[in-house]
Amino acid sequence: MDRHLRPSRRVSLTGLVTTALLATPLIATTPASAQPQSHTQTESHSQAVPALIPQPTSQHTLPNQTFTLKPWSIVGVDSSATESRAARKVADQLTAQLRRSTGYRLPVLPVLPGFADIRLSTKGPASLGTEGYQLRVERSTITVTAASPEGLYRGVTTLRQLLPAKADASTRQAGPWRIAGTAIADSPRYAYRGTMLDVSRHFFSVAEVKRYIDLASLYKLNKLHLHLSDDQGWRIQIDSWPRLTTYGGSLEVNGTPGGSYTKAQYAEIVRYAADHYMTVIPEIDTPGHTNAALASYAELNCDGVAPPLYTGTDVGFSSLCVGKDLTYKFLDDVFREVSQQNPGDVVHLGGDEAHSTPHSDYLTFVPKAAALVTKQHKRVMGWQEIADTPLPAGSIAQYWGTDDERSQELARKAAAQGAKVVMSPANRAYLDMKYDESTPYGQDWAGLVDVRTAYDWNPSTLVPNLPASAVAGVEAPIWTETLDDLDKLEYMAFPRLPGIAELGWSQASALDWTAYKARLGGQGSRWDALSVNFYRAPEIDWH
Repeated sequence: MDRHLRPSRRVSLTGLVTTALLATPLIATTPASAQPQSHTQTESHSQAVPALIPQPTSQHTLPNQTFTLKPWSIVGVDSSATESRAARKVADQLTAQLRRSTGYRLPVLPVLPGFADIRLSTKGPASLGTEGYQLRVERSTITVTAASPEGLYRGVTTLRQLLPAKADASTRQAGPWRIAGTAIADSPRYAYRGTMLDVSRHFFSVAEVKRYIDLASLYKLNKLHLHLSDDQGWRIQIDSWPRLTTYGGSLEVNGTPGGSYTKAQYAEIVRYAADHYMTVIPEIDTPGHTNAALASYAELNCDGVAPPLYTGTDVGFSSLCVGKDLTYKFLDDVFREVSQQNPGDVVHLGGDEAHSTPHSDYLTFVPKAAALVTKQHKRVMGWQEIADTPLPAGSIAQYWGTDDERSQELARKAAAQGAKVVMSPANRAYLDMKYDESTPYGQDWAGLVDVRTAYDWNPSTLVPNLPASAVAGVEAPIWTETLDDLDKLEYMAFPRLPGIAELGWSQASALDWTAYKARLGGQGSRWDALSVNFYRAPEIDWH
């Protein structure tokens, strides 16, 4: 039977989530020098250096420098006192995973001269930036050097891909554990590299969200946009309006039981994301996509009558009552409590598909809602439609157009106001679009999106006359109208999500479909080791 049709794993992932995907970085000192050779060259005692996703800024083979991890190997951490705890956590994540797959002890110790087989250091030059790193594999040592624990973490995700795929297994595997000599210097193209998970149409548990974080962070994504409210369900606890979750979150699409996150559960997601250097961006969609709230509180409706809970998949039929003072008291409470639960500096207020809100009301509503976000010392983010209104300083507009002129105009209007634009074109980056006509779930309103279509575009040139400097980065949303379990979610996200991640991280000069396709094929064995239910796209040579 096809893997994507296997039984659901919705309720049994905690062990796997907290084990198989947790790895992280190693120490460092040595800069990348010493007669590097082409990364395609092989050496006598190892295979060629594995192809990486995202493609690093610079990668060279070091001939005759194969490193072998041994049962007595030691991991050393070299960091300042202020960074030692975070750097040690990165090392602990890495060794926790490698202990499972290799069976080795791999103690983590402060680094001292002349010892440690794997060395992780946060004492790299400031020029590396927050996320940049250097990685060097030689016969006797591996070093990962960064200027911060976050950069160290990015380097460790690269190290994981250099190891044999079975290093990511959740059970002990047979060695040897060899890595061909290589020197890498790397840093990201864009500061914003995200994925959005819709937990409103179908609810996903804390363990399932953690699993998604595990997989996304492997490819250096650093933002997790959670779509927390919609017509079908409200998923985040708001103490001042408790029926939002107790009633508004009780169902999901098709009328099956829904769910919501308590404040403690949501805090666990935020903490877990932070451990993987991903910032959670919460979205409360307004003024449309609000039926769950309107059903929970009759007084939020203009006529004072609550509609029934909605479990279909239509859009554009609901709207907050723009003329009611209570609407803004409600939003003030919601944005305050959401902001308190999210240490990141961005709150997403939605703003899309407000078809039932008269345009004049929309133009009134968005600035008032935005002011309630900035009141909480957060930056405003919203879908591209918010660019029709005046935007506060520091705002972010999320482009979801499909090459239509109206969407492109909105992106340019946002940039003209000084806002940044995150690129999420639906006909390229929406992971819930079908791969082809035979895909068993997903949607096709934005077209069929095969693996090449998802990868083969340039964020800085997609929208004509949008200044490249206005592009903050990329995000790959996955909407869940038809995705009711984790297997389906993984099937639609992989293999397309790593391609979007590469568009966000790698330099424009490195983006080439033919080369990427060859590198992508090598990820299949790693996803097998991680039990990822990925789509084996026929155009990819999986190996």
